[in-house]
Amino acid sequence: MDALGDWLYLIIAIAVVGVLTLAGLLTSGRRRGVKPPTGGTDVIAPAPPTEGEVATEAPPTPAVETAGPAVEAPPVLERPEGTASRLVRLRQRLSRSQGGLGKGLLALLSRERLDEDTWEAIEDTLLTADIGVAPTQALVERLRSRLRVEGGQAPDARAVLREELIELVGTDMDRRVQVTGTDGNPGVVLVVGVNGAGKTTTVGKIARILVAEDLTVTLGAADTFRAAAVDQLATWGERVGVEVVRGPEGGDPASVAFDAVRHGVEHGVDTVLVDTAGRLQNKAGLMDELGKVKRVIEKQAPVTEVLLVLDATTGQNGLIQARVFSEIVDVTGIVLTKLDGSAKGGIVVQVQRELGVPVKLVGLGEGPDDMAPFDAAAFVDALLG
Repeated sequence: MDALGDWLYLIIAIAVVGVLTLAGLLTSGRRRGVKPPTGGTDVIAPAPPTEGEVATEAPPTPAVETAGPAVEAPPVLERPEGTASRLVRLRQRLSRSQGGLGKGLLALLSRERLDEDTWEAIEDTLLTADIGVAPTQALVERLRSRLRVEGGQAPDARAVLREELIELVGTDMDRRVQVTGTDGNPGVVLVVGVNGAGKTTTVGKIARILVAEDLTVTLGAADTFRAAAVDQLATWGERVGVEVVRGPEGGDPASVAFDAVRHGVEHGVDTVLVDTAGRLQNKAGLMDELGKVKRVIEKQAPVTEVLLVLDATTGQNGLIQARVFSEIVDVTGIVLTKLDGSAKGGIVVQVQRELGVPVKLVGLGEGPDDMAPFDAAAFVDALLG
């Protein structure tokens, strides 16, 4: 009997040890299946089970640390200014910066006696405004003739001067920017000019004008030799929700331009704006590069507009640059930047006569919407104050 009791105690002890061992193994297994926290809060998003399968344990997902920097909210897109308010600001800014020319001319023309000294002073005033010798002489002759016939009273003088200046600036030129294409193709606007004239900024500002008119836009960052230009263009695009096609730094500009236009064609975009390199080290190299860009683009869609960006403050230097580019590529329109600064308003007349193409857009300041379509009558009215 005692022997039987001993065996019974032994069996019970073995059973207890076995149960404790099994419990320890199960607990250890569970702990090994869960990773310890690594300093942040693990967010585990379980994947949904497939059909016929029961999800018994969530698969581990990458940890999201709530202690780190907050995730930035998507940027709020800007709504660019419409054309009407741009034109109002055009008149205001030009009248402040260029009004001295008109006031000076009116003061001279309002004299009781228009003698030779007065006409010489009028000619000097026009020349100082960078209108150019030939246009100045033509304008003075027309003014002398009309005022001699119509009389020289101040109100008449102002009306005559306004009419003649509008005629000089040009009313018969088509100043529309061709931003839409035909046959389902996007409009392709090639923007050229030397670095420093505000070319990349101009591309961004034109994009804003188009977005304000509810057109869809793609930007091509084909000035691949300046990383800053590519980054700058990307920033302009982000602010208004416009896609930017870019390539590697120092890459082939024609390839980037081709990809941008192809993207525009495939996505049914209204306008593709292509920013180009503006180096003027040697004319032959620039000609080859711009010529190649245009040829490659036109494998996808025709170029509808070539805009030459000129800094209005450079005067004669700007005209020299304009001649070089007009010989290289078929320029169809001019964008004059920095016209509200120390620029002489007459550069509008001179550059149009030099190239035979119209000024289509003018830049009037540093703000993102400080660019407006050029209007001859509004320009002259601003000059006259």
